[in-house]
Amino acid sequence: MQEGTTFKYQQLDIDQSEYSAAAKAVERLMKKDIIKRVSTGVFYKPKQSAFGELRPSEEELLKPHLFLKGKRIAYITGGSLYNRMGLTTQVPKTIKVASKIKRVTTKIGKTQVKPVKSYVDVTNENYYLLEILDAIKDFKTIPDLDKKSAITLLKNKISKLTENDLSKMVRYAIKYPPRVKALLGAILEFSRKKNGIESLRKNLNPLTSYKLGITEEALPTASKWNIN
Repeated sequence: MQEGTTFKYQQLDIDQSEYSAAAKAVERLMKKDIIKRVSTGVFYKPKQSAFGELRPSEEELLKPHLFLKGKRIAYITGGSLYNRMGLTTQVPKTIKVASKIKRVTTKIGKTQVKPVKSYVDVTNENYYLLEILDAIKDFKTIPDLDKKSAITLLKNKISKLTENDLSKMVRYAIKYPPRVKALLGAILEFSRKKNGIESLRKNLNPLTSYKLGITEEALPTASKWNIN
């Protein structure tokens, strides 16, 4: 096993009849601090550095819960994601994991992991698009958010997407609350990305306004999408 990666008994390439012996071997290795336990049945081999032992990332620690038979079915969202994206400096007390088919409830050390229902099926080919849409969805409630900087950050992320990714993102956005469609549309129009703008507009009530606290200075196209 590589240092800093998590594993379960199922990844040890042994028969289930050997799990009992493996558990005893794992206990011995844990007593020697060769491996550490993340949660029940999930372990990792610590990575050593000049500054001591490095703990794996949240993504790695939760990896056994984010994948099913090698396929991604969930992703980390909420405060942990927005902190990683640079949208907030606050570190949440709980980690939220989004999935359409599984409720992930566990603990990472003393940190509670709570489930969130994703709007679409999660795959390795779309979770990074859903992360952006989640940030747009929670734009108004992200703590310590500098809205102007956040718009720039989201605009930069979206501008790096391929046309195919943009098309998929627009399709997924249709499943999200109206404010997501409105803010995504405003960002796309501001970025002069025509792909999907009309589709987003058609799925919005033209009489509805969205109070997100975004000024014209932060996003010049905001008023065109009834955002204020």
